Amino acid sequence: MSKPTGFLEFKRETPARRPVAERINDWQDVYQEFADQKVRTQGARCMDCGIPFCHIGCPLNNVIPHWNDLVYRNRWKEAIRILHSTNNFPEFTGRICPAPCETACVLAINEPAVAIKAIERSIIDVAFREGWIKPERPAVRTGKTIAVIGSGPAGLAAAQQLNRAGHHVTVYEKNDRIGGLLRYGIPDFKLEKFQVDRRIEIMQAEGIVFATKAHVGMNIASDELQRSYSALLLTGGSESPRDLKVPGRELKGIHFAMDFLTQQNKRVGGTIVDPAKSILAAGKRVIILGGGDTGADCLGTCHRQKAASVQLFEIMAKPPIDRSPSTPWPLWPLQLRIEAAHEEGGIRDWSIATTRFEGDSEGNVKKLHAVRVGAAPEFKPVPGSEFSIDTDLVLIAMGFTGPTKSGLLDELGVALDSRGNVSTDENYLTSIPGVYAAGDMRRGQSLVVWAIAEGRKAARSMDLQLMGFSNLP
Repeated sequence: MSKPTGFLEFKRETPARRPVAERINDWQDVYQEFADQKVRTQGARCMDCGIPFCHIGCPLNNVIPHWNDLVYRNRWKEAIRILHSTNNFPEFTGRICPAPCETACVLAINEPAVAIKAIERSIIDVAFREGWIKPERPAVRTGKTIAVIGSGPAGLAAAQQLNRAGHHVTVYEKNDRIGGLLRYGIPDFKLEKFQVDRRIEIMQAEGIVFATKAHVGMNIASDELQRSYSALLLTGGSESPRDLKVPGRELKGIHFAMDFLTQQNKRVGGTIVDPAKSILAAGKRVIILGGGDTGADCLGTCHRQKAASVQLFEIMAKPPIDRSPSTPWPLWPLQLRIEAAHEEGGIRDWSIATTRFEGDSEGNVKKLHAVRVGAAPEFKPVPGSEFSIDTDLVLIAMGFTGPTKSGLLDELGVALDSRGNVSTDENYLTSIPGVYAAGDMRRGQSLVVWAIAEGRKAARSMDLQLMGFSNLP
């Protein structure tokens, strides 16, 4: 373990967020630097807890106590080796993962958890700073070729693992740049894109080939890839947004959240967005429907675009301030979470269901009508609680219903499960021989850390099927 009395001597500390007045005027990381010595002190809080439940809480089964101890002992190079043994991209998870490991931390039973996420982020940042992250090319090539369709976290993790096993890997991405959700779904103030670019450059140096503007099922035929490659891996994500089917939905000014976020990420990246299709919050009264991570991302983006006002409505009841008894340790807790965007302004409200939209003579949305509702799953309207509110822009951030079916999936003819996701067996193999699936496309909308875990597991299964054995973890 680290320092035996560390959890008694030191309080939890995490990187401070930059002042609101400063950060809402740029698209840079909201967090300030965290001194190495402070990180080491946080590592000292990790206990000799017997059974490290943080392993169970983490989908990647990160060996958390080991690298906490190494950081405390100032052995950073060993720490990154242990961290990389289970996680291909700690620079992503250390920034955007909600840290289920921390809610499963034994110390969290009655004290603030070990600052696992901050330590993880610091380990990879130190490793890049010191030049320890270098391309790892395979010593021998197998002659097998694999096409990974989709360059989000699942696809990138699988591609790196398969390449290290010696296979020739090509990643196909429909957009103009690599990264998938990391590139165009997550705002820069949460994940600056140099983090993605830096990792892609390393993967290219390792021998992985990336093809952009390559929309399989549209401008590239899937059967062509089936003939050209030993195996295919589908990692296209869960891209079909959940819609709100109420009167007035067709009005101008009502958009899906991801369309709004993608446009802004493109602007920050230097891409010119067609003015005729531009979705901007500047000077507008914005209402965001959905209180999850996507809703918070929209909220932070609206602040930076200088919206006149922003309100965020959630149909669920307001969570408790502290962990709900219904989700005891070490489960992921039901409780109120305050993200950086929530600190920056706007109004959050709960138990609200939209009933209809009202527009002006030119077809622009101008009013949202709603009602207060009771608890899930009935969400019964509360009599006499109807209200309306003026708005110029509505962003629907109500989650996703599964992968896009038109194009690739329809062309391949893969079987789907009861939720509309790609169905696979325990080896991540779809109903089509030689075609595998992983990530949100297979398990449904989930976390980046789950996507990386899925990509790693699928890579091992594919390697095993192709070679008869596998040395991949």
